[in-house]
Amino acid sequence: MDAYSTGATDFNYSELPPMLLVASSDAALGRAERPALAAGFRIGGRIPVDLAGQRIEQQVSAAALWIELDRDTGESMDKLLSQVSRDVADGRYVAVVSATAELLDPIAASLGTSEVELIIEADDAERAAALAIVTAKAEMPLRVSDVASDNNAERLRQLSEEVSRIASTLARLSTGPGSPIRAVEQPVAGDAPPLSADTVRSVIRARRLRARYFRDELFADPAWDMLLDLLQAEIAQLRVPVSSLCIAAAVPATTALRWLKTMVSEGLFVRRADPHDGRRVFVELAPEASQALRRYFAEVGQAVAI
Repeated sequence: MDAYSTGATDFNYSELPPMLLVASSDAALGRAERPALAAGFRIGGRIPVDLAGQRIEQQVSAAALWIELDRDTGESMDKLLSQVSRDVADGRYVAVVSATAELLDPIAASLGTSEVELIIEADDAERAAALAIVTAKAEMPLRVSDVASDNNAERLRQLSEEVSRIASTLARLSTGPGSPIRAVEQPVAGDAPPLSADTVRSVIRARRLRARYFRDELFADPAWDMLLDLLQAEIAQLRVPVSSLCIAAAVPATTALRWLKTMVSEGLFVRRADPHDGRRVFVELAPEASQALRRYFAEVGQAVAI
């Protein structure tokens, strides 16, 4: 059986409102159908991107919306994603957007910080996990069984637990054992000593060397890498688009996007619209996070912790 196959269950998805599928091509539609059909959802419609906005408005009810994008359809894509972002915020339905890597920046600009589940270059396990995550948000218990291989089963488990793991890891980064959660200390103006971009880049390079000797999975959480990348960009006075930050995270783009969303909600990162390109968003350190990192480097001195 394939990686989406479901076994016997006392929960009937045919009793739920249908799922709508939106796709930018026939090939994309095929990729969108697999997780939905295997999970037992009724398909309420298969809709091209340029007609999706009107159809969604007319739909009385829908359990979920899956948007599969393998090409840039321009204004129709931007309008659709903005509409979906608003609808999800209003609780009309849950939604997954699955796309290719080259579409990451315009999609991120349109979705903003919404609760739409965004996956990039997703494999079968990531697609199934995204569906599990959004249906869990809607309090619909998704049961996936008979996974084709132990590797896929383990990957699915890891992805399904990822959201809660991000939150707990962020808590560990900011607090000690048994400590109450505390905010980053407000910086005193001018209290952070000078720091060179070369110093930060040397730390980033040293961290990358770990992959020569250990499996990448041992260092799966990218929060520190993302903080360092934004710090060196700030020092060099460079702007960092969402897509570039995901590359710097050195993890799958879907994982990096979940971390980005969490770091923004925690007040560590700030999103800035590109004033010259409405389809691109830059990410930068919040002032408090920048000051905290600079004081950290000053405190560790030459014995830099990587």
